Amino acid sequence: MIYLDNSATTKIDSSVLDTFNKVNSMYFGNPSSLHELGETTTGLLTQSRNLIAETIDVKPEEIFFTSGGTEGDNWVVKGTAIEKISFGKHLITSEIEHPAVLESVKQLENMGWEVTYLPVDSRGIISVEKLRHALREDTVLVSVMAVNNETGSVQPIEQIGEALKDYPSIHFHVDAVQTVGKIDLKLGEQSRVDMAVFSGHKFHGPKGTGFVYVKKGRKLAPLLSGGGQEAGLRSGTENVPGIVAMAKALKLISEKQAGTQTELTLELKKYLDTKKNIEVFSPDQRAPHILCFGIKGIKGEVTVHALEKRGVYVSTTSACSSKKKVESSTLLAMGIPKKRAETAIRVSLSEDNTLAELKSFIKIFDEIYQSFKVIQ
Repeated sequence: MIYLDNSATTKIDSSVLDTFNKVNSMYFGNPSSLHELGETTTGLLTQSRNLIAETIDVKPEEIFFTSGGTEGDNWVVKGTAIEKISFGKHLITSEIEHPAVLESVKQLENMGWEVTYLPVDSRGIISVEKLRHALREDTVLVSVMAVNNETGSVQPIEQIGEALKDYPSIHFHVDAVQTVGKIDLKLGEQSRVDMAVFSGHKFHGPKGTGFVYVKKGRKLAPLLSGGGQEAGLRSGTENVPGIVAMAKALKLISEKQAGTQTELTLELKKYLDTKKNIEVFSPDQRAPHILCFGIKGIKGEVTVHALEKRGVYVSTTSACSSKKKVESSTLLAMGIPKKRAETAIRVSLSEDNTLAELKSFIKIFDEIYQSFKVIQ
């Protein structure tokens, strides 16, 4: 098996899985319980929070545990809208955000909030100048993802932060799910980013885990009310085994380099550029682990299934939309016509992929490509 769908999910690291199983079997107490077992699990939560904060260079009290990226994005978008409703009802986002953001702002739009959707250029990048022009007195949130999960486009987060320096009351939210181990995202006091969302299964942690960075002093309304966990902002009994395992996964990946992924995607791009019937949709300047392309005249799902029969796993575009058999909204926003967007597949690498795997993929893909040429 050659697994090249790491933007959808990564394989859990074996040592991380060992940690999960150990905590799950030995430290199963509820952190809210007063007895010793509860105190022990509370200590594990504290250690995990401290480790995550240290790894991404923020304060422990700025880390809040969630179930993953979708919950995190929903919480920041809706929590900001609820918390800051007295300041205004205008939100700004881009046309190529993850559905967790786009569906959240659409829900708010149906409830009376105004939303500005920033367009992107042919590279999938927003214009900071257009963002400046979109800012209003009643704007309460700017939400822009750091790395697009379909094409790997990297947004100018620092420049957006500069544009927002004169608007301290606006929350700046970044979906950072595709950044871990890939690009450097500056957070903390020196950064204008107020909230950043992370998902454990994107960096070899367990599914159902995640965390949100919320800069100290910024306020979000809770979406989950109940027992008052996570400083009253995210109630619900904590997933202690998952959180401890996620913290370990984050620490492990922070010690690795993304250089190999850069080399592999460049090698793949070099091969694709020799084929006249292949169109590469990802921009040259992108995150190192994603390459989106298509065979002209062949729908992406056909290519995906042809590769699957040979033991190679890729996806069409976003895992959240691929089973719905819809074309990539990101590619359409980039100005790529529908027929061409329907051909897209996404290869996404992890730190575990090797040059030998990539060469095997190219050989298998080339055979499929040649067979498609016969029927075109």
